[in-house]
Amino acid sequence: MDQTVITVEGRFDHHHRAERGTVSLTAGFEGGDRAAVVRRTTELHAALSGEVQAMHVPSAGPVTWWSSDRMRVWSSRPWNKDGKQLPLVHHCSVTLDVKFSDLDRLASWLEGVSVRDGVRVGGIEWALTVATRTRLVADSRHRAVQDAVAKAGAYATSLGLTQVRPLAVADPGMLGDESRPTSDAGGGAMLRSAAAGGPELQLKPADITIEARVHARFAAS
Repeated sequence: MDQTVITVEGRFDHHHRAERGTVSLTAGFEGGDRAAVVRRTTELHAALSGEVQAMHVPSAGPVTWWSSDRMRVWSSRPWNKDGKQLPLVHHCSVTLDVKFSDLDRLASWLEGVSVRDGVRVGGIEWALTVATRTRLVADSRHRAVQDAVAKAGAYATSLGLTQVRPLAVADPGMLGDESRPTSDAGGGAMLRSAAAGGPELQLKPADITIEARVHARFAAS
């Protein structure tokens, strides 16, 4: 009996609120007195680190993890608009990354520290816990396959065919033909969240999206 080959893409998206937020900020100063610049940066870094350490409880939060880079000190000699080289300007900075499990505490702490002299907020990376992400990725892939099966069945019915059996299921672009991903997912699932930083710091994140895409081939008769 002749068979018709049906190739489809299955899709499913999970949307889930962010469970973790990692703040990246830089503490530092610049000026003509190198010793003063280093001292002010050291004092600011010590104050910020002390606040973070007081909130750091890995098992319960509100801070579950944090890190601090080594302090950087450098100098530059700028030029004015007339092409004249100006005196040395000394710079000192150190970066802190702080992960919060309590997003309300994240917002309140950040609103306070971001207005301090010498603090520059780089952004916030919103994320899910490993357990939640693993569960949602597995479920979204399962439902994407179900979506592919339903699509293939609908196409077969439209053609007057009643028997449908799977031939292959793969991540997008891996069926060995001209099939290509229709999104940036690349593999079978992708996590996507709203970008942080920019002109306005987003302290209330949009939901994180877990996207699953599969390509599947069926024989229908």
